[in-house]
Amino acid sequence: MKYFLTTLFFIGLIFPTLLKAQDKPIINATVSGKVVSARTSEILIGATVSIKGTTNGAATDANGEFALITGQKLPFTLIVSYVGYLKKEILINESKVEIKLEENVNQLGDVVVSSRRRQESLQDIPIPISVVRGVTAEDAGAFNVNRLKELVPTVQLYASNARNTTLNIRGLGSTYGLTNDGIDPGVGFYVDGVYYARPAATALDFIDIDRVEVLRGPQGTLFGKNTTAGAFNITSREASFTPNASFELSYGNYGFIQAKGSLSGPLSKKLAARVSFTGTQRNGLIYNTRTQLNINDINNIGVRGQLLYTPSDKVKITFIGDVSDQKPSGYGWPVAGVVTTQRAAYRQFNAIIADLGYKLPSTNPFDRIVDHDTPSKADNQLGGVSVNADIKIGNGTLTSTSAWRYWKWVPLNDRDYLGLPSFTISAGNSVHDQWSQEIRYSGKVASNLSGVVGLFGLWQDLKSDPVQTEEAGAAQWRFAQSSTSALWKTPGLFDNFGIRTTNRIQSTGLAIFAQADWAITEKLHVLPGIRYNYDKKTANYKRETYGGLQTTDPALLALKNGVYTNQAFDTEVEEGNFSGQLTLQYKVSRDFNAFGTYSVSYKPVGVNIGGLPTASGQVLIDLARVKPEFVTHIEFGIKTKPSANSVLNVVFHDTDIKDYQTQVQTPEPGVNRGYLANAERVRVIGVEIDGNIRVGRGLTINGAFAYTDGKYISFKNAPVPLEEVGGAQAFKDISGGALPGISKWAGSLGAEGSVKGGLLGLKGNYFAGLDLYYRSSFSSSPSPSKYLNIDGYTLVNGRFGFRASNGISVFVWGRNILNTNYFEQLLAAPGSAGHYAGILGDPQTYGITLRYTF
Repeated sequence: MKYFLTTLFFIGLIFPTLLKAQDKPIINATVSGKVVSARTSEILIGATVSIKGTTNGAATDANGEFALITGQKLPFTLIVSYVGYLKKEILINESKVEIKLEENVNQLGDVVVSSRRRQESLQDIPIPISVVRGVTAEDAGAFNVNRLKELVPTVQLYASNARNTTLNIRGLGSTYGLTNDGIDPGVGFYVDGVYYARPAATALDFIDIDRVEVLRGPQGTLFGKNTTAGAFNITSREASFTPNASFELSYGNYGFIQAKGSLSGPLSKKLAARVSFTGTQRNGLIYNTRTQLNINDINNIGVRGQLLYTPSDKVKITFIGDVSDQKPSGYGWPVAGVVTTQRAAYRQFNAIIADLGYKLPSTNPFDRIVDHDTPSKADNQLGGVSVNADIKIGNGTLTSTSAWRYWKWVPLNDRDYLGLPSFTISAGNSVHDQWSQEIRYSGKVASNLSGVVGLFGLWQDLKSDPVQTEEAGAAQWRFAQSSTSALWKTPGLFDNFGIRTTNRIQSTGLAIFAQADWAITEKLHVLPGIRYNYDKKTANYKRETYGGLQTTDPALLALKNGVYTNQAFDTEVEEGNFSGQLTLQYKVSRDFNAFGTYSVSYKPVGVNIGGLPTASGQVLIDLARVKPEFVTHIEFGIKTKPSANSVLNVVFHDTDIKDYQTQVQTPEPGVNRGYLANAERVRVIGVEIDGNIRVGRGLTINGAFAYTDGKYISFKNAPVPLEEVGGAQAFKDISGGALPGISKWAGSLGAEGSVKGGLLGLKGNYFAGLDLYYRSSFSSSPSPSKYLNIDGYTLVNGRFGFRASNGISVFVWGRNILNTNYFEQLLAAPGSAGHYAGILGDPQTYGITLRYTF
């Protein structure tokens, strides 16, 4: 670590010197122009323009215009491509040009991505990547990651609220179920090069997104933060020296209103700015009969500001600041079912509520009715600032990304999912600060050798704000009752009995990483990569009981201690490890790219911070440390273009994980959100197929299919499933059981067609699109349960509208058109009384969107 910090200091010391040492701008440093159709002269929005032989490129804006800042002297060659048009190479001699593209009904345009720290064609990269353009996501109504998963079937996202969010790729990445802050996610989430450490970030609305790249499989030798399962690489639209703007307004059922806007343009010859806004509101989809209010609504707002500074043709500095705020009326979920456990008859859920004179407001969760007796709240705010500097040195680019981000979480939940005062309050107030620094150099070392080398540091401070509260109520005695003793009925025994917790995790993560691309021949490439990780976490935990009957009676105190107890511990964990990968790529032809990858990687060491289980009254402190996952990954794939108008890619993957970090539940209510443990070994294998085809002049069809099989190879000491609670054993060997959250079969199929036409005197294109998403059944319990399984389902989404050539678009849309009832997750209630809640998918929604860009 000492050498790592010394290197950081050295680069920080010479960084200002590099800025000053750049050459003065040359006369023709900026090239701008417009891309239009050669046949109709209509502007082409989103065409890709790049300088041949460099990584410098841009996309045309809403006016069909582009601008490139370059250190090259004219003349040079531009490469221009657009879906449905012939790619064109044009030698330019002027700083302002108009480029005309010829239509081609038999050819698909290239998709350009930057996941390997340079702009390149998606089909040339030996990595399975799914790309969703910002416009495509917006048209499909995918304004956050949860909606995006319907377009990329290898992505799984589960959330009971913003904090308790699981983002996985191929079923791996984060623990399934309720969140524990003591481990790192295995799926990296990057926005404009900045790593977002909190999973709650994935719940926020996209703000002015250009594209989303989903990289599948370990990517630790390309990105700053280790990513054992994959990464989201999200790029927002940049500030532009060409004035442009975009405004959008949507209205739908359930009171849905969404407004978006962005404005960009120059402030001076070397400084440009962009300001973006998004706001989303929707009425709640679940009715609380107790408060007579709808809950599970949407109330989001987000703002992002950017400054682009180009002091010379070789330096590009971007300043970004953003804040996003969610203030819904909270989240609540109906009881989805009741399981008969192995407890005594009087401890079964139905017997308990009968004794308390209580009846569920509905036995059908899709009535969307609850009677929660605790007001609900889920205030979720994230924001931060970053500075990114790209400096061209030699045949490559030195990049520095410095960022600070924060997260503030203020919840209030009814933890028992009932209208009874059992677990009345769950409020895990938290505040999080993170500081990150990445420095990397990417470029060509020789004519046949290129690569990336970088340093990364992440420092996090996560703590209660100021305390976290869990509280039981008057009805808790009946749920906790474990004997026929009359003492359980003691008046006031559990009234307002709870715990106040203070906790803190301070984390340091440091890494050095490198990856090379060695072209042994023009067709055969070898790509080795290596990484060193160092992780350290210091945790402090203390909880104290309060309330309930104040007594010195040992028998009554023993009953109270069965619900909540005092607990405190301090622990520190650290780990260092090497990991790496080796990829072989063989480009058989321009239309056939084969590759194979072998990699080993580590998911960082973890620490439990939500309370620990006890045995014989003693805290099991050994469970505080959660061993790092050791991931071995093999992948083979081909990327092909069977014809000029089609793409077909196939990937086989096999991931083996030793010491798999998993979230488990315990009957002890004081262990907040369960605790973390290691399964000895799991394995996930699968096949993925994706492709698209262009039929005729205006019809595009795309599809993706995934088969994924995830199993515990060995987990001999797992908690028993809900139906076996109260039996002779508290733990069970579930080796061979299915991993939670993984559907064996998943797929998406979409089609969009367009025809030229007119509307109210405007020229443009009518378009219609239909998207289908399917996933088969999957387990919703860390220990496989025959009751906590979710049936497969199919969703159908569609849109129809008109895009005018002057930038106006209007379209109607529908989501879950068939009004399918489906669960996204099932959650056993704390205390293991037998009931479980269902997180419901959205019902049928529809609306209209008006968009204007200029």
